[in-house]
Amino acid sequence: MADPTRRRGRPPKAQPDAPGTVQALDRALDLLDLLAARPGLTLSEIADAAGQPPSSVHRVLHTLAARGMVESDPATQAWNIGAQAFRLGSAFMRRSGLLERARPIMRTLMEHTGETANLGILQGEHVLFLGQVETTETIRAFFPPGTRSPLHASGIGKALLAHRPDSLRVLLQTGGLARFTDTTLTDPDRLQADLARIRHRGFSFDDEERSRGMRCIAAPVFDLSGEAVAGISVSGPTQRIGAEHVKTLGAVVAAAAAALTEALGGPTA
Repeated sequence: MADPTRRRGRPPKAQPDAPGTVQALDRALDLLDLLAARPGLTLSEIADAAGQPPSSVHRVLHTLAARGMVESDPATQAWNIGAQAFRLGSAFMRRSGLLERARPIMRTLMEHTGETANLGILQGEHVLFLGQVETTETIRAFFPPGTRSPLHASGIGKALLAHRPDSLRVLLQTGGLARFTDTTLTDPDRLQADLARIRHRGFSFDDEERSRGMRCIAAPVFDLSGEAVAGISVSGPTQRIGAEHVKTLGAVVAAAAAALTEALGGPTA
C-alpha cells in the first residue's frame, strides 16, 4: 500500500536536466532503472516509487513492452525487465570482448579456489559487475551482471582505485566514503594507506567492508595502454576465506588477473 504521507510528483533530481535532453525519454529510462533495481512491481507501485502519474506510467510501460524492453505477468500484473533490454545490455559487454576473454580464466579461478569468481569495471564511483562464475558451495556470494558496489567498499573497487588516482581524487572530493560495516574504510588516510599496500602486494582484500560475513580478494586487469580497466576477484564467506588464506588466494587471483591482462594485450611485467 502506498504511504499516504508521501508527496506526489516526480522526486527532484540531484542535478537538473542536461541541455538538449528529452524529458519523456528521461522518465521512461527512470522506469527502466527502477524495474532493474526492484523487479516485480505492479503499475501502481511503480508510479508511487517513481513519483509519476499512473496514467503516464501506464503509457510508458506499454510503449516499452511493445519494444520488448519490459514485460508484465498477466496473472500477477507485475512488471519486469524484458528480453530486449538484456540484448542491449549484452551489446555493451561485447564491446571490448572483455567478458568473453575473462570467462575461461574466471572458471579456472573458481575451480582452483572453490570460491565464486567475479569480473567488474569502473563506473563512476562504483564497480559495475559484468560477469560471475559461481561456486557450487551452498553459501556463496552473488553479484549478477549489472550489480553495482561502492569503490571503497569492494575488493575490485579498491584494486582499481589503487591504480586510478583520478578516480580516487573524485571519490574523496565528493565525500563518497559511506560506512556499511564497522570495517568499512571511511577515513581517507586509512583508505590511501590500504591502497598503497594493494599496489605493493598486487591484490586487494575486502574484509567484510561491504557485507558482514563476506570477504573478497581482487586484482586489477590492465589494457594495452597499461590502464587499470577491470578487476577480477574471488568472494565468499569468512568461514572459508580465513585470514590465513588471504596471501595464498591473493597470489592465485593476481595470477588470474595477469592472465587476463595478457589476453587483452596489456603489460605482463
